[in-house]
Amino acid sequence: MHDTIWFETHGIPAVFVASSAFRVAAEVQADALGMPDARRVFVPHPIQDATDDEMRAKADAAVEDLLRSLRL
Repeated sequence: MHDTIWFETHGIPAVFVASSAFRVAAEVQADALGMPDARRVFVPHPIQDATDDEMRAKADAAVEDLLRSLRL
């Protein structure tokens, strides 16, 4: 979240991406850093033990949300 907010405050569009297990932590941190509306996209948890094919599927499923978040 820190990097996302840094980029945003420097005029560079950014989106925070994490697994769904970090949703609450991302909200708390965005609030604490003064940017509660920081853009974020969550992918299904877990990530660590996902196979390459599972990771590709998670990435493919998140692309539209990422693009929409960046307003492209």
